[in-house]
Amino acid sequence: MGIWSKLRGEFVDIIEWLDTTQNTMAYRFERYNNEIKYGAKLTVRESQVAVFINEGQLADVFMPGMYTLTTENLPILSTLKGWKYGFNSPFKAEVYFVNTKQFTDLKWGTPNPVMLRDPEFGPIRIRAFGTYAIQVTDAAKFIRGIVGTDGNFTSEKITEQLKNIAITRFVDVIGESRIPILDLAANYNELSAYCGNKIRPDFDEYGISLTKFLVSNISLPQNVEEALDKRSSMGIIGDMNKYIQYQTGESLTAAANNPSGGGAASGMGMGMGFAMANQMMNSVGQASSPSTPPPVPPTLSFFAVINGQQAGPFDLSTLKTMIQNNQINRETLLWRQGMESWKAAGQMPEIEPYFSTTPPPIPPIG
Repeated sequence: MGIWSKLRGEFVDIIEWLDTTQNTMAYRFERYNNEIKYGAKLTVRESQVAVFINEGQLADVFMPGMYTLTTENLPILSTLKGWKYGFNSPFKAEVYFVNTKQFTDLKWGTPNPVMLRDPEFGPIRIRAFGTYAIQVTDAAKFIRGIVGTDGNFTSEKITEQLKNIAITRFVDVIGESRIPILDLAANYNELSAYCGNKIRPDFDEYGISLTKFLVSNISLPQNVEEALDKRSSMGIIGDMNKYIQYQTGESLTAAANNPSGGGAASGMGMGMGFAMANQMMNSVGQASSPSTPPPVPPTLSFFAVINGQQAGPFDLSTLKTMIQNNQINRETLLWRQGMESWKAAGQMPEIEPYFSTTPPPIPPIG
């Protein structure tokens, strides 16, 4: 460095920082030998904070505004330097400008699938992604704990650590919530708010405030998504018999419209199509047939005219006993549900066999 540059560096009288980047969080003001002219002008713009460091120790913090650097405006540094009677020569100090704007659209996401226990599907793996926004709210804590002596601290140097904190808290929250995987999409807002409250205390330790935390997507492994798609398709299809009939009809139409196969090929294709359709219908019919036996058929009941009066109803077993006891004979009128009129018992196919097994009356002795 030349003599002129050295002299000009020793008499710095304007201290300011115009940020030309989008990711710088802290910037150390550069000058020769860290020398600042006593009475220099310090300009701190909105969304900035200026921090003075003296011999590794944080001395003063300046909020947005314009300052003349004197003992009145540097109370801590004046005490450290022992400027009891004034000081008009250049002094040495490091000046860090801290960017207090919001850093938005920072990404977070699970690097590997997270294993969860779902109440409907059992053990399952998910992946989650989202965004968050941060803002430096405590410049002194941020300089002490994060920046250190870095003269150009960018957001990329801290976001990896912040992202790991966000992922850890998210996994813990979603595991404790026990929300079914199919209901997660309806709870993104609630999950985002709850995770944000869990993460903020960790960010505050660095002097950084979490201003926004969003869960934008929770996804399943590809094979699980394919299985869910098939399950959804089956629910939409509904009646499998009708679906197979429709698919068979579509296949036959396509075969008929295909001129490349020729007549024989078309006939063979139609025959195979019908055979496959019959086989599929039979298999579906077997699968859909109930595994329980059909209901027991109802018992036949008969009414009888005995001694000129209607009696009954009687089941077949009772009628058989009555026939054996000669309470009912072939001429006795009977009726059951479904008959148009009364009919003699001997003319009814359900009753007539009982008469053939009945012995005739015992002849009188004598």
